[in-house]
Amino acid sequence: MNQIEFFKNRIESTFSPMDYMQASKQNPDEYVLLDVRNGPPHLKKEKINGAVEIPQVELENHLSEIPKEKIIVLYCWDVWCNTAAKAALILLENGYKVKELSGGIAAWKTMNFPTTLLTSPNLPTEQCEC
Repeated sequence: MNQIEFFKNRIESTFSPMDYMQASKQNPDEYVLLDVRNGPPHLKKEKINGAVEIPQVELENHLSEIPKEKIIVLYCWDVWCNTAAKAALILLENGYKVKELSGGIAAWKTMNFPTTLLTSPNLPTEQCEC
């Protein structure tokens, strides 16, 4: 694969937070935003508004809950996490259309896009399970 093909594939396979916001506003019924972060609940203090939560380690048990006719947009913790990529492979191998949200929830929050609080912010913190 040459560099042009690499970057074309990258663009086709990912959404930046801004691109996803624009696309989902234009065609809200075309996408399902899926939070595939693994880890205990006290680490997941918030999620992106409207996201469905299915941890990557449980994904294969929940395939019937995910619509095949929509584009599934996956996110995990941040640019260092490959959990969304692992989830993408599972979904692609099962016939789904998939994109990854670049930078995960960390990039989303950097853009000050809306999130939903999931747990008390006073709970102890630990490293994520990427």
